[in-house]
Amino acid sequence: MSPNIAIIGAGFGGLCMAIRLEKAGIRSYTIFEKGPDVGGTWRDNTYPGAGCDIPSHLYSFSFEKYSSWTRRYPGQPEILDYLRRCADAHGLRPRIRLNTEVVSATFDEPSGRWRVRTVSGAGDDAGDGEEVFDVVVSAMGQLNRPHLPDIPGMSAFAGAAFHSARWDHSQDLTGRRVAVIGNGSSAAQFVPKVAEVAAHLDVFQRTPSWVIPKPDAVFGPRMRAALHRVPFLQRAYREWVYRYGEHTLYPALAGGWSADLVRRRALDHLRAQVPDPELRARLTPDYPVGCKRVVIDNGFYPALARPDVDVVTDPIVRIVPEGVRTVAGLREADVIVYATGFRTTEFLAPVRITGRGGRVLAEEWRDGAEAYLGIAVPRFPNLFLLYGPNTNLGHNSIVFMIECQVRYIMGCLPHLAERGPMEVRPEAMATWRRSLDRAMSRMVWQAGCRSWYKNEAGRVTGNWPGTTMLYRRITRAPRPDAFRFAR
Repeated sequence: MSPNIAIIGAGFGGLCMAIRLEKAGIRSYTIFEKGPDVGGTWRDNTYPGAGCDIPSHLYSFSFEKYSSWTRRYPGQPEILDYLRRCADAHGLRPRIRLNTEVVSATFDEPSGRWRVRTVSGAGDDAGDGEEVFDVVVSAMGQLNRPHLPDIPGMSAFAGAAFHSARWDHSQDLTGRRVAVIGNGSSAAQFVPKVAEVAAHLDVFQRTPSWVIPKPDAVFGPRMRAALHRVPFLQRAYREWVYRYGEHTLYPALAGGWSADLVRRRALDHLRAQVPDPELRARLTPDYPVGCKRVVIDNGFYPALARPDVDVVTDPIVRIVPEGVRTVAGLREADVIVYATGFRTTEFLAPVRITGRGGRVLAEEWRDGAEAYLGIAVPRFPNLFLLYGPNTNLGHNSIVFMIECQVRYIMGCLPHLAERGPMEVRPEAMATWRRSLDRAMSRMVWQAGCRSWYKNEAGRVTGNWPGTTMLYRRITRAPRPDAFRFAR
């Protein structure tokens, strides 16, 4: 008898899990999606210029290769369309409950099952209530809850204000004074678009980002036809992109041979695109490449060098009705855009997860989120995580990691069907924590910069400190001795 499985989220992780279940002939699952459509972060982030910094043929499922990508680096609409195609092609739609948010999941020890409580949005006929499942798979990801800075007076601003991940398309920025707070990957993508139409743009920068060129290209009809008709060509191209990330980009993060190469490339890119030495100095980071997320973009620096754009490094004092007040004075604005990232270290929030013995996951993780292989947590039987703690990447495709995790969970299903609810042993978790700490000690993320990879205590809870080849090897199949079973 197949287990009844609840999947939380219909982005890359949730769809991957569902497709693998379908391929295994397991159809006793439900996907709960709080939004109005599939796509996750690629449905939510619709800001101008939104796109991916991983090449398209690698930023896709290995079992659902797509030869019709129009660019080497895909834009948001094309990625969202790909995910919709996957959901339709594999018949997932009937098992997806849109506009339905999971608010809590509680493990019931007598029955060994999970009680999942949901709240449905207006217009959805699924209704509110509680359902029972054998297994819960969280596919909520790390980039789904926008982070707003704690700046005094934010509510006092007289104009329009919104986060980049909740872009207000009703606001026409043409001819307006726009303030952008933040200068990470999202800002790098939309700032050039906004600068083209705004009367004036202020970009408030606390810490500069390392920026390297994006070798983008358009795939014309001939190239797309070749990739479609010659499957080997697509496989070879995908493999080449993957190997470049493993053997060139990863060593730069681990203090290896390519760290200086990437740094020189970034500095050459800055010198070539920013002729003003004073502005160039403000845009030059004082921390190692990779300590914070590296921006891959060609248009950011030219936009910042425009005469109608100012890079403001004066600390912000407060938001006032007229704009942004810094220590140097008032910068007037009609619109404020917060490009301040996501609440990446609050995994599974705001869902309240209660495991064996009444333990609440948020309390277990008060010192920092952690999970065995990034997938399982002691005292939370039959709860599995996709894109969980320490599985984010700085050098390759997260879709690869998700597929490894889904394969691992699929390997667990026969064990729990045979031996009852399974939970990872605390000893296995402790061993995993020690090995993770050893590997993390040599990574550039520990260099002292502030980044969304770390929690407030400075512990890296987001990133995986090894190669993806290593992760694939250690997640190839579950080790039963790492778990305890109900029977």
